Amino acid sequence: MNKLLDKEVIDSKVFEQLLSTDNVKSFQMYPRFEGCNINTYIGFKHVMYLAEEAVIQFYREHGIIPRKLYEDNGICFDLVDHNIRILHGLKMDDLVDIEVQPKKTKNKEMVFAFRMYVDRDGKKIKASTGNIAVMFKQHDGVTDFEQVPDSVQPFVVSKLDRTGQFKAPRTPDFDPSEGRGENQPDDSLITQVYKPEDNVFVWKWHIPYIYCHYTKFMQMSGYVRIMEEVADLFWADRGISIYTYLDTRQWIPVVPSAKITMLQDAIMEETIYTVFRMDYIFRDSTYTHIMDCYVKRDGNLVHVATGEITHGYAKNVSRKEWKLVSFDEITLNALNNK
Repeated sequence: MNKLLDKEVIDSKVFEQLLSTDNVKSFQMYPRFEGCNINTYIGFKHVMYLAEEAVIQFYREHGIIPRKLYEDNGICFDLVDHNIRILHGLKMDDLVDIEVQPKKTKNKEMVFAFRMYVDRDGKKIKASTGNIAVMFKQHDGVTDFEQVPDSVQPFVVSKLDRTGQFKAPRTPDFDPSEGRGENQPDDSLITQVYKPEDNVFVWKWHIPYIYCHYTKFMQMSGYVRIMEEVADLFWADRGISIYTYLDTRQWIPVVPSAKITMLQDAIMEETIYTVFRMDYIFRDSTYTHIMDCYVKRDGNLVHVATGEITHGYAKNVSRKEWKLVSFDEITLNALNNK
């Protein structure tokens, strides 16, 4: 029986050790086969998943077990902030060394840095860096909160609220016939968050249960998936087919950096508006979008998450290699909505 969550066993020393900036742990993991998108290269989403799993394992190594936190004490283990910079592409079957190191604790958020290393031609190179923030959240409806170990309580919040304002959602306004949702909705609500002249793409959908955890809450990996999908919908809306680019030019989108910040809880089957706004184009080779997610509550849009993603286009040189290319006029016009 695992007693690591018993009040008498887990004490402040556990968190002192866990959160010490000298406490660096290394894990070895393989990226998931599903993430192999570009020849044998792993897409950014699954690189982020690797980082998430390493941070969660860091807690397990110290006896903080997410399952037991929830089942025994009604505490949700939440990843609420994630940024990543990809320096070198990971490939299928790479055994990745991931270092996790605590950085700071602020407003009950525990922040960790991660670094990924991979072997290339007998040399260990840095493949990725970034940060992840973790919060413990009391699940709504839990009545035995007083049973939470004293050492854990300083890190527990009653709800996710990183904006200073939170209003519990009403019954979700859900239409299961919407399917993949509506692009560029003709909706008076959306005027609350952007102007008609802004260079934005809007995707209105519902939050599916497969993007949620702890029964009903949208989780970090769900936002990562939304960020990946809205980029695909954006290109389709601008008349650019990713397959056509690949088939005629051997061009494929690549992501050197991404970040997501959760602000408030979003609930399964709520209507979610994803606003994808062009931020800037750098030297005609990369472009950055800002992603903001809002849910519909009481006739208003409530900001639940924000993020940023940078894309470029890479050309397949061979089954093993690709190189970054400059945008042509067609691509630049699509990005600028001309």
